[in-house]
Amino acid sequence: MMKNLILSAFFSLIATIGLAGPQYIDGSDYAVSGYDVVAYFSLPQSKVGKKQVGAVPGRKDITADYNGAKFAFSTKANRDLFVANPAKYVPQYDGHCAYGVSQGNKVPGNPDLWRIVDGKLYLNITRGVERVWDRDIPGYIKSANQKWGRLESRRASRDRVPSFRSSAPLTN
Repeated sequence: MMKNLILSAFFSLIATIGLAGPQYIDGSDYAVSGYDVVAYFSLPQSKVGKKQVGAVPGRKDITADYNGAKFAFSTKANRDLFVANPAKYVPQYDGHCAYGVSQGNKVPGNPDLWRIVDGKLYLNITRGVERVWDRDIPGYIKSANQKWGRLESRRASRDRVPSFRSSAPLTN
């Protein structure tokens, strides 16, 4: 309970700044830091509470635009799957932290902290936040879905956000 209060206080202290487009884009200038969103769906998923395998870097020369952002892919086949049905592959909440959204805040999602639930990709910001989210994934998804409509048009917060590897080693 105390950890939830601390995390809620952390998110409520974050000040907002502007970002390009509705999809979260970091300094890499790519959605999901340049990682291949289609590849997540073929990666082995760890049990809840265990660390996931790392995300697959995209390539600078294999991209597609969607929702105001450029997405990178590791293969042309993955790009083609994305183009055919982007909504199937994009992370929920425009790539923002699923737990943060459930708490009424919009903060970046870390591409290495992911989970696929009911065919949808969710990201979280830090391992500590992910551990809290793992305790009640269905409940936090329900809460995030209820709050997302009010948050969607807001600017994302980045001030005092913990650092994480936010730039994929994009390849050519």
